Amino acid sequence: MRVLLVEDDRILSATICKLLEKERITADPVYNGNDGLDWALSSDYDAIILDVMLPGMDGFSVLRELRHEKVPTPVLMLTARTELEDRLTGLDSGADYYLSKPFESAELISCLHAITRRGTRAPMMSLHYGDITLEQKDGKLKNTENTQEVKLGAKEYQLMELFLRNPAQILVKETIQERIWGLESDAEYNNLEVYVSFLRKKLSFIGSRMKIKATRGVGYALEEEK
Repeated sequence: MRVLLVEDDRILSATICKLLEKERITADPVYNGNDGLDWALSSDYDAIILDVMLPGMDGFSVLRELRHEKVPTPVLMLTARTELEDRLTGLDSGADYYLSKPFESAELISCLHAITRRGTRAPMMSLHYGDITLEQKDGKLKNTENTQEVKLGAKEYQLMELFLRNPAQILVKETIQERIWGLESDAEYNNLEVYVSFLRKKLSFIGSRMKIKATRGVGYALEEEK
């Protein structure tokens, strides 16, 4: 599952991202309403976690604009504002659920799964390309032809999910860095090379024809070896 997290409190945003990562849910964090709207309109998400009090454009305005543009993605409003009027405004604007801060981690995950189950489309629980399948429920990468499988770590899972959502496409290093380690992460690019190496070894271990190919100075692509 891939979600967009629009939360201006960077500490809380980082905490939620780590929580989601443990559940093998990939989160793209942004920190203001304008970026949240841009990302929601330009990418395909299973769900959006949206704060109300945001710089630039408030969450209610972002949500109304998304629904005006016919974006059906389930939205979980996350805010410290608990007044009934605010909750009604969020629901009337098109929110699927309204969760008040502070909240329990289990409650957030439960709400997220609930709104994606009853949304217009089921969240993508598995991804397929060539002879491999990536399963969210157990975090395993499987060869569908010989039944070999291997468990992926959290970052390995996120990276493979990104490749499988964009098969046979070159993903530039900066894009991968942004999606896996965050917009303002100080992670070095050699981290990416290390995790690509891990995935290559695991693809080889399960006997897959899929290869992660590097384009020098540009990025990587998951391709089928002919």
